[in-house]
Amino acid sequence: MSKTATISYDGNSWELPVVVGTENEAGIDISTLRASTGLITLDSGYGNTGACQSNITFIDGEQGILRYRGYPIDELAERSTFIESAYLLIFGELPTMAQAQEFSDLLTRHQFIHEDMLHHFDGFPHDAPPMAILSAMVNALGCYQPLFLQIEDDDHFAEVAARLMSKVRTIAAASYRKTIGRPINYPRSDLRYTANFLHMMFSLPYKPYEPSDAAVSALDKLLLLHADHEQNCSTSTVRMVGSAQATLHASIAAGVCALWGPLHGGANTAVIKMLQELQASGEKLESFVERVKKGDKNARLMGFGHRVYKNFDPRANIIKRACDRVLDTLGIHDPQLELAKRLEEIALKDDYFVSRKLYPNVDYYSGIIMKAIGIPVDMFTVMFAIGRLPGWIAHWREVRTGASARIDRPRQIYTGPTLRKYVDIHGRNGIVTPQKKAS
Repeated sequence: MSKTATISYDGNSWELPVVVGTENEAGIDISTLRASTGLITLDSGYGNTGACQSNITFIDGEQGILRYRGYPIDELAERSTFIESAYLLIFGELPTMAQAQEFSDLLTRHQFIHEDMLHHFDGFPHDAPPMAILSAMVNALGCYQPLFLQIEDDDHFAEVAARLMSKVRTIAAASYRKTIGRPINYPRSDLRYTANFLHMMFSLPYKPYEPSDAAVSALDKLLLLHADHEQNCSTSTVRMVGSAQATLHASIAAGVCALWGPLHGGANTAVIKMLQELQASGEKLESFVERVKKGDKNARLMGFGHRVYKNFDPRANIIKRACDRVLDTLGIHDPQLELAKRLEEIALKDDYFVSRKLYPNVDYYSGIIMKAIGIPVDMFTVMFAIGRLPGWIAHWREVRTGASARIDRPRQIYTGPTLRKYVDIHGRNGIVTPQKKAS
């Protein structure tokens, strides 16, 4: 027997169905609420609203669980690769040997961008934000692939996904080279996905960059850990734009813009900034922690806690171990890493943070890894976007192929003025804007 929930208002009651997911998550289906009752729900920030049913990623924030298509994130981080996990997210299953090779071949075949696109980089100022360039170029990319603007069948989808995943790293690396005034590097067919990106970022005409296995492994793991995270701000944006039957490129460009926001994709940048300021000030960490606890607006402990995870972020320990390995292998002594470790140790011995379950999240150590590899701080969010791309593609596809697909259209509770009559301009008594004096 199906479960229901009862809503009562103004002496009337209505039965609403309860939907239960495969992990026993329960939600009240209010899709007929307004038609049946004249009421809507109000949930600012959508923290208690299920906008869709999805079979891509499962998160249990209380238990610290993250799974891609049922596979635990720690198993994937240990045994899989970014590209294999991307295939899993987009197509629903881990690839066979033949499927993995075919997808890899597609990535290699489509890694170049159209030569005309290189001229677009000249239209940006040298100090243009890399995320602005990325969103614009992803949108422009669709203009060079008109046959793939609308994908009506699955036969071409693997090629479209591979084209976008392969070209986005070429665009990202080119945008970085543009900002530092160095020639743009072409991709190499003999390198795998992550190593190829590092080559395009750092190779010089007279000295090819040969990335270490440790750097490639750490960055690949970082991308994998960011590949999807359920209905976050940027993913929800991709789904909403896609619901209007916008193209994949337009929807992904919108996701890039959403990720650009400092409250979403800029968290690891904020951690590095915090560590730099602590290092420069020479303030004792104990003093800083006390100021954090007192609510000092100039003392914020970045990289601790998470909107979803109420216990611990399962990605955090994985990325911390990767951080230790890459710095040790590369022989890098980073004072900021030592600072981060001591700050974590102090905070996790303090009942203020422990009782509130404020533990380090994935952003706490990810910036240190990228900094060690040589990726500049203003490229951190771009790296996040490259990692999140498979999830965005998977969610766009889920929206477009869903049986109940329709355009998203949230409601609102209006709180503005009630009915007013138009007043001629000479009879208005509102605030008058002073006129500028003639020069």
